[in-house]
Amino acid sequence: MNGYQLEFFTLQDSFHNGEKISDWLLDVARSHNIRGATVFKGTCGFGHDHHNYSSIPLYGNVDHPEQITLIVNDDECERLFDILRKENLHLFYVKMPVEFGQVS
Repeated sequence: MNGYQLEFFTLQDSFHNGEKISDWLLDVARSHNIRGATVFKGTCGFGHDHHNYSSIPLYGNVDHPEQITLIVNDDECERLFDILRKENLHLFYVKMPVEFGQVS
């Protein structure tokens, strides 16, 4: 199949409607029958504000960077971005075309 790899970038301590953004996004993906999602916790990084974020106090703000990755088809992608717009959620993302499937 062809579709997209979506990667959303946030911080571990970022919340939306009282829920961690990564947890909220996983719940949305699950409730809309998206095949799966993975949350990666980073050791350190920096964002658009150029502040360092790290799990190590020496390197900046103590807040783990997180990346949420989903593989979606065209319809799933469109539905997910509609939800994000309706929720007025501001997340940096990367959208890459991919081929996906299962090896048996």
